[in-house]
Amino acid sequence: MKHFISIKDVADLTGLIKTSKEIKQNPHTDSELGRNKTLGLVFFNSSLRTRMSTTRAAYNLGMNVIALNVSSDSWQLEFSDGIRMDGGTAEHIREAVPVLCSYCDIIGVRSFPALVNREEDYSEKVINSFIEFGTCPIVNLESATLHPLQSFTDMLTIEEFKSVDRPKVVMTWAPHIKALPQAVSNSFLQWAKQMDFELTITHPEGLELASEFTEGIQVEYNQEKAFEKADFVYVKNWSSYQDYGKVVGQPDWEITLEKLRNTNEAKVMHCLPVRRNVVIADNVLDSDHSIVIPQAQNRLYTAQTVLKEILTSL
Repeated sequence: MKHFISIKDVADLTGLIKTSKEIKQNPHTDSELGRNKTLGLVFFNSSLRTRMSTTRAAYNLGMNVIALNVSSDSWQLEFSDGIRMDGGTAEHIREAVPVLCSYCDIIGVRSFPALVNREEDYSEKVINSFIEFGTCPIVNLESATLHPLQSFTDMLTIEEFKSVDRPKVVMTWAPHIKALPQAVSNSFLQWAKQMDFELTITHPEGLELASEFTEGIQVEYNQEKAFEKADFVYVKNWSSYQDYGKVVGQPDWEITLEKLRNTNEAKVMHCLPVRRNVVIADNVLDSDHSIVIPQAQNRLYTAQTVLKEILTSL
């Protein structure tokens, strides 16, 4: 594995999940693999699970870790070419990335979309600039449109908790107080398409995701109908793709115990952080339906799997 940007970098998903299960059983087996290697973590926005899990994963492999918060720790970066840099940006990405790669053996990058210009966000200028100008492997810690580490974790979690060979998995929109990216939802669909799931998306009309991610997947606008006999309910808010970045109404789509009554005792998943009693009710998060904690714990083992795959190819 040269880079880890999306599902397209995974040659064998079944094998990757199998490796992550093995690592979970004994996370210190490869503790010398990353000896004298350094992982750089570059954050353009906040992080809790991604930062902590990836750092711990690197330590389990014997790596050193350097974290850089771009907003507070470094010069502000310029991504545009051919401009006169006489404003707020002091360093160009063309110099910054090669320098970072000279200090690090692998670089993880996390950035959010601005949710103003769809074309600009979906061009993935941040992560693609690191790939273009870097000389080391790049790991996507969440980009403007994708979150592959989270999706890898989601697939592992479903495999661990499924009670039937082909579970019904429903990804549902839920309300939120502000506009959020489509990255987790896009990425989840990319990965879930590669699995043997009965896959359904449910959301209010007007909140359709980009067709490149939803093609071939059943869309149901009636949340109650979508939940019927579901084995897993994956909860996530996203802002409008068509009316880009906008919050389109706030219908009663919060996940409650009542809404799970016709499921197959569905396990409820969320990438976290989750706003209680806005996105998911207390009585769901505190019930046996919720697997959000083991789901988050699996972030460690999937991150370690990706780092191991890259280290063995260096």
